[in-house]
Amino acid sequence: MADLFSPVRLGDIDCANRMVMAPMTRDRAGPDDEPTDLMVEYYRQRASAGLIITEGTQPTPAGKGYWRTPGIHSPKQIAGWARVAEAVHQAGGRIAMQLMHVGRASVRANKAPDAETIAPSAIACPDPIPGPDGVPVPTELPRALLAEEIPNVIADYVTAARNARAAGIDAVELHCASGYLPMQFLSSNSNLRTDAWGGSVAGRIRFAVETLTAMAAAIGPGRVGFRICPGVSFNGMADADPAETYAALLRAVDGLGLAWCHLIHIPNAGFDALDLVRANWSGPVIENGGLTCDKAQGVIASGKADAVSFGYAYIANPDLVERFRAGAALAKADRTTFYTGHGDDARGYTDYPAAKKEAQS
Repeated sequence: MADLFSPVRLGDIDCANRMVMAPMTRDRAGPDDEPTDLMVEYYRQRASAGLIITEGTQPTPAGKGYWRTPGIHSPKQIAGWARVAEAVHQAGGRIAMQLMHVGRASVRANKAPDAETIAPSAIACPDPIPGPDGVPVPTELPRALLAEEIPNVIADYVTAARNARAAGIDAVELHCASGYLPMQFLSSNSNLRTDAWGGSVAGRIRFAVETLTAMAAAIGPGRVGFRICPGVSFNGMADADPAETYAALLRAVDGLGLAWCHLIHIPNAGFDALDLVRANWSGPVIENGGLTCDKAQGVIASGKADAVSFGYAYIANPDLVERFRAGAALAKADRTTFYTGHGDDARGYTDYPAAKKEAQS
């Protein structure tokens, strides 16, 4: 019977165990949004995970919303990610890149001066976004994409996926959650379009379906996953019927042979998101959300998920796999250093010791 520490294949990726490091924004990229030496070390330290999924990485300057998040659209950024991938591979790990275009969820001060803020409809994100100094500020009104521009945005994702593979990254994950661009198309309250990219459920899922289809054609479906969170309200999301929307999305992409569906599992009135995924998707599932070691073992043993992902636990426990395997206590993360916005700031980033070093000190 499968357990947390048994190997698993996610698409074309052979993982040594079923523990996935979830994507987490950490605001440590360099001044040109390039991965730094510190980021190389951060990911190398956590390479015992069966799979690392990187922090959200913008495919274009317009896709950036937060201070010091990395990109994958310039030669400098690609070179930086190549060093990250090499370090993880040398340590025996596997790494995927989450592609995150934030759409309307951004503030001007965090972006390049000539980078537009775009969305399916001209509706501002109601939730403030932290600026360069960490203080949340109101978002700006986005420009609604013209129908003829949307294929170009999809092409930007495809280029980003190719850039990630050129850097040696094993796979990519399309971020369709947290109120960012794909979810803005999916949600009935942020997509008020009346053309083929909105309106009906079929129209609202079209952007995510066509993006996943195009990326799969470009780099192979076994190297493309996607992340969803049906019913989440973050960044102003409020879909009229998330069960209907996400069932349609899952059915539409089920035949593509994609590597995984990564579910952020939150409570929803009227349906269970994991049951919804299992009823409409036949591929591998990564479960995320409030998991402990015991809960994760139970999910794997039940067969409801093929792998499980951990976020906060990986911040303070770079050796999380080894700690779980040994039944060791977990270190606690310092929330005040989650987002420092400085590419050379190791505090709360690479200075958490492994359990063996803790015992020796």
